[in-house]
Amino acid sequence: MKAVRFHTHGGPEVLRYEDAPDPVPAAGEALVRVRACALNHLDLWERRGLPRVTIPLPHISGSDVAGEVETSSIPDVPSGSRVMLQPGLSCGRCAACLSGRDNECPHYEVLGYRNHDGGYAELVKVPAQNLVRIPDHVDFAQAAAFPLTFLTAWHMLLTRGGLKDGDDVLVLAAGSGVGQAAIQIARLHGARVVATAGSDEKLERARALGANHVIHHHKQDIVEEIKRLTNRRGVDIVIEHVGEATWSKSVRALARGGRLVTCGATTGANGAIDLTALFAKQLSILGSYMGTKGELLEAARLLFAGRLTPVIDRRFPLSDAVSAQRRLEASGQFGKIVLDVP
Repeated sequence: MKAVRFHTHGGPEVLRYEDAPDPVPAAGEALVRVRACALNHLDLWERRGLPRVTIPLPHISGSDVAGEVETSSIPDVPSGSRVMLQPGLSCGRCAACLSGRDNECPHYEVLGYRNHDGGYAELVKVPAQNLVRIPDHVDFAQAAAFPLTFLTAWHMLLTRGGLKDGDDVLVLAAGSGVGQAAIQIARLHGARVVATAGSDEKLERARALGANHVIHHHKQDIVEEIKRLTNRRGVDIVIEHVGEATWSKSVRALARGGRLVTCGATTGANGAIDLTALFAKQLSILGSYMGTKGELLEAARLLFAGRLTPVIDRRFPLSDAVSAQRRLEASGQFGKIVLDVP
């Protein structure tokens, strides 16, 4: 098969479009012919090399995949089925998995990360339970752009953040995959959404997705704008995935009893906090990591019904994964970048 692999860590130039061995599924695994694979920042981090993490090389990235089943051991998802993949890989046997908390499995990992080759390829193998059938009216690019970011945002807002109708929610970096997903999910559940972005074009697109108010984070002070918009109260939930660059502002934007939910740190992992504000305002700082298959299926029903719509920024052929990763690295996108696999 054709695949995009890296044999050493470094910049986008280490990616090679080349022949690679076809994956051979083991018992309980399915083989999927990839039609589309969406990019995530995880792809960049593993390509660059992560401290204290060893990735067997050469490696194929790609966590968000949609395609057609070649072989499957599940009767209700036979060969030829159109599917997207649950990106979380778990053992399926431990107490967490058996109780539907597969994201708490001690063996939990993400497709295309570390020991598992992903979807920058013509074929990928996954546990058969990771197959999610998609209806004919949902195209492969949209299906690939959905799982990781919408599952992450769903888990952050509803499971960890306890979103309620009428809550005020601050979504940072509206143009990111998690940002555009969080705006839609929060609005669908009755929240008032304030979104930030770094350009007027992105702010307009955030409004079009449903953001009630927008903040230009290069020209306006996020905390002062939140105070103005909420009559100095602050917001109930902050969806934080930027890290160091926004951390202190995110904490200061919270109302009394507010919840900051974080799933990433793209600008750095160090975040200082004023402990007196933490206990005096009874704030909650909550970590969040992807979500369960049950949550993905719940969110997917809204995708299939047309109530959630992944935003696709740009599509590249698999052979031009270098350009796709460079665009993601430059933060020029609004929504998801997708690789089309012929």
